[in-house]
Amino acid sequence: IFRTNEIQAAFILSSFVTFFLGLLILLTFRLIWRSIKKWQNIKGTGILLELLLTKSIGDRHLKSLHFQGAFRNRIEMLLSAQTFVGQVLVILVFVLSIGSLIIYFINSSDPVGSCSSYEDKTIPIDLTFNMFFSFYFGLRFVAADDKIKFWVEMNSIVDIFTIPPTFISYYLKSNWLGLRFLRALRLLELPQILQILQAIRTSNAVKFSKLLSIVLSTWFTAAGFIHLVENSGDPWLKGRNSQNISYFESIYLVMATTSTVGFGDVVAKTSLGRTFIMFFTLGSLILFANYVPEMVELFANKRKYTSSYEVVKGKKFIVVCGNITVDSVTAFLRNFLRHKSGQINIEIVFLGEVPPSLELETIFKCNMAFTTFISGSALKWDDLRRVAVESAEACLIIANPLCSDSQAEDTSNIMRVLSIKNYYPNTRVIIQILQSHNKVFLPKIPSWNWNTGDNIICFAELKLGFIAQGCLVPGLCTFLTSLFVEQNKKVSPKQPWQKYFINGLKNKILTQRLSDDFAGMSFPEVSRLCFVKLGLMLIAIEHKSIFHGYCGLVLNPPAQVRLRRNTLGFFIAESTKEVIRASFYCATCHSGIFTPELIGKCSCKAKIHRHFPGNCTLYLVKFFKKCLDGLTIRHLGFVTPVPQMFSANSPFSLLRTFLYETEQDSDQLDSSGMFHWCKAIPLDSVILKRMDKSKHEFRNHVVACVFGDATSTLMGLRNFVMPLRASNYTRPELKDIVFIGSLDYLKREWLFLQNFPRIYILPGSALFPEDLRAANIEECCMCAVLSSSSKASSNPALVDTETIMATLNIGSLRISCSAQTPEESQYSRFSEKTKCRRIPILTELKNPSNIHYIEQLSGLDETVSGTNLHLSTSFSTGAVFSGNFLDSLLATAFYNYHVLELLQMLVTGGISSQLEQHLDKSTCGLTHSCTSVMPGRTRCKLGLLSLNETILSDIQPRNTFGQVFCGSLDNFGILCLGLYRMIDEEENKFVITRPANDFKLLTSDLVFCAIPFSTSYYKLDTSSQSLYEMINMVPASEKPTNISHSSTVDPVNWTTTQPLTTSVHYLGPKTISVSDSKQAVWTQSKYGKEKMKEITEENSSASSKPNSGLLIFSTSP
Repeated sequence: IFRTNEIQAAFILSSFVTFFLGLLILLTFRLIWRSIKKWQNIKGTGILLELLLTKSIGDRHLKSLHFQGAFRNRIEMLLSAQTFVGQVLVILVFVLSIGSLIIYFINSSDPVGSCSSYEDKTIPIDLTFNMFFSFYFGLRFVAADDKIKFWVEMNSIVDIFTIPPTFISYYLKSNWLGLRFLRALRLLELPQILQILQAIRTSNAVKFSKLLSIVLSTWFTAAGFIHLVENSGDPWLKGRNSQNISYFESIYLVMATTSTVGFGDVVAKTSLGRTFIMFFTLGSLILFANYVPEMVELFANKRKYTSSYEVVKGKKFIVVCGNITVDSVTAFLRNFLRHKSGQINIEIVFLGEVPPSLELETIFKCNMAFTTFISGSALKWDDLRRVAVESAEACLIIANPLCSDSQAEDTSNIMRVLSIKNYYPNTRVIIQILQSHNKVFLPKIPSWNWNTGDNIICFAELKLGFIAQGCLVPGLCTFLTSLFVEQNKKVSPKQPWQKYFINGLKNKILTQRLSDDFAGMSFPEVSRLCFVKLGLMLIAIEHKSIFHGYCGLVLNPPAQVRLRRNTLGFFIAESTKEVIRASFYCATCHSGIFTPELIGKCSCKAKIHRHFPGNCTLYLVKFFKKCLDGLTIRHLGFVTPVPQMFSANSPFSLLRTFLYETEQDSDQLDSSGMFHWCKAIPLDSVILKRMDKSKHEFRNHVVACVFGDATSTLMGLRNFVMPLRASNYTRPELKDIVFIGSLDYLKREWLFLQNFPRIYILPGSALFPEDLRAANIEECCMCAVLSSSSKASSNPALVDTETIMATLNIGSLRISCSAQTPEESQYSRFSEKTKCRRIPILTELKNPSNIHYIEQLSGLDETVSGTNLHLSTSFSTGAVFSGNFLDSLLATAFYNYHVLELLQMLVTGGISSQLEQHLDKSTCGLTHSCTSVMPGRTRCKLGLLSLNETILSDIQPRNTFGQVFCGSLDNFGILCLGLYRMIDEEENKFVITRPANDFKLLTSDLVFCAIPFSTSYYKLDTSSQSLYEMINMVPASEKPTNISHSSTVDPVNWTTTQPLTTSVHYLGPKTISVSDSKQAVWTQSKYGKEKMKEITEENSSASSKPNSGLLIFSTSP
């Protein structure tokens, strides 16, 4: 026993002496080296300089340093496994360490200390392994920068406590297991070895191998320590309490302790063993609770989410990638499934870059019938192959609108598109883009094809376009949004107006191919027939342009455009069951049916089509010829041929020339003819100063409150300005735009705004009332509060802090009715009980749940409690907007991309995906064109007309919406879409989308209309025009405010207020007489130019009224 104790002490002392002696030497050497360095800094470098001056000594020293540096670099390259030899060396060390551990397992069957036999071949083999380990240890020591840090590393400690005992064992011819179990810690290098061998490539596999190596190395090391102390006993008792226990039993004891089971059949008897078990139990709780379940989860997810999608022949599916989160998946499924409720035959394959969370897994399980999740990235072809992108109907890419870096989000999504198109060019891709300037990269992809359904949903373009439309026409933002919002929640309205508004939310934009029986008919005829007979509201059609060659959408086209066979129509309706009547209609079978529900598919085989070959092209050529001349005539019921109207002997020829010359001189448009254009304006000339308010008295203008600084992401204010500068509005109709915000931020935006007229910048903040008053906010027609760029915030309610505070600040301002202009005071007759009015506000919210912060500004208590933003009073009145509903457009674009194109055309001022192919947007998107009048300008514009103060008052009777719809379409070509009705005697109005045909009208109702470009929609008596009723019209007594540049006012508008009547309005102070019968004569001016003068003869006493500078000429046959 005494001999055995001496041998064990020799083995243990060899390791401890090696460790501590080496550590002492290294510490001593470091102290000496630092002392020398310190002494050199104090005494100077004279001696060293003298030695370096000696050439022979200096050369030898430099060569020695060079050799040492090169040798050390070579060793570092070798140990880093960056070369083939280095990889072989690292793998060999790991394999030999495992071999040494196996030898330990074999020898563990013998007593801990025993005499070796010459027949035992394990000792020389183990000695050979340890000699190689000693060589590897030396290489690592030479390459180490910090020798002391290297000495106390785990691998160094393993070598120090295992290599010396091996040599002692061979010298004493005695085998002692000792601390050789520490070789099990080499298993921690298993993930590195597997990566070198390329056995694992995914992150999950690396993580799994790392967790497995930690668990195994911990078990083997702990079992080795238990095996040592239990077989050796406590040293102070000289081994009297030892027990004979095998290494397998030690592993069994460790695993039982780790699992917290503790069967009790194998227990530790020594004090050292029991003390170790006490601490190991605490550590095993952490080990077992964290690592083992994580390993199981990784193993399960690897089999569950890394498999390939099995394509079933005849079964359609789509691939969705990008921002796959709980919110995005919930919104996508809600909008995607509602389009085909109850008949889903398309499976959705989500390709996510990270494994789904438990909440997201629950969503997939609830929709497991048509959803599949596969872990992978669209940037990797292997993952695209696993989801079978080449067989998918489309690939949809979801963006994160609340990300802190929208540029990085767009860039990553564009790279996904490029990867998908490179993998399979024919894949249809629909992508969400946050910033509009990033759209230009996608059409540059060679395989990008608009015709096959590739589409872009730009959040900034649509969001700011909606807000701009709300600034042009009050309530229009809510009207357009309601056509795309799906309300699934059942609510009980408390007030009648809430019932009307909620019923309007049921209407959506739907498409349907029209029956061939409509071929050859004009759009007003078809729209009236659909409204009266089919109970449908047809608002637009798809039409092929003979000028540009692409098929575009036309809102409320004129009577000159005749429908062709298989024309695609756009309807505002509640369901597809209603719009399908338009394809079933038969002039022969359904002529006597006046109940829309009874119109179905007939069995008529020999239909008589009202189709006249050649008429469509003839009428279209005539129509666009007049558009190119700057003149559009709507001749409903007019039988005189168009060429005769423009003949040399006709007075219309002179009028046509006059109109063309005047408009061409006044309006400058961009190359597309879709927007007003001007030469680049210097930034300094549009900056307003707060102290010079008297110099810029704005009226009927748009105030836009912007939040941002020099480092904020650009929101793209160009998308806000473009709808406000659409060419279908004349120069007098344009509203001044005043941006209030940080000058540092607006300087960066100005590069994209400098070619738009009548834009001004007021440095300041909407949080300060003085800055608001400097912009003359009391006289504005609308104040838009735009949300700032996304910032990292832990609380979602705080993303709208600035916009909410600005809204509260603006909402607190009150304008006295006594200070109103005559036009504004006319509107106050609806609010006689109020002495002041509120400033009209349109607020953008990023988080819809923040609506309750500004809901109180409406001044109404009749809100639908517990509902979302789209059922709030502020939304119904057009005072708030949130772009969260834009997520639904992804599903809309997949099922029917025509609806998305119509929305883009309505919101952006006329730009569509087809037109974008013809525009050059390399700089700011606008270039001057020599031709200032183009067919694109004559498109319809959306407006808000009063039943009493506009030409709609000439319709008799006008008691119901159906009567006004038919009368305005027949007489003026105006298409009525909805109502803007007063809630109470205050200023609040709410939106009614697509009222029923028999819906009763009130005298105070305003009508949302699609108004032809050539139609003047106000009556002759314009002295009573209201700021809210005369949408987009500038009173003639006002001149456009201009500080830095002059904008020419277009004095001529071609109008057709009644059939067979042509009117021209001159914006100059003039007093005219109004009567029932008018006669126009031509006079010759002293300048040699023809002018028109209106002579009014009255059957009764003449009454003269001021017309705010409008001179009107009429011609009646």
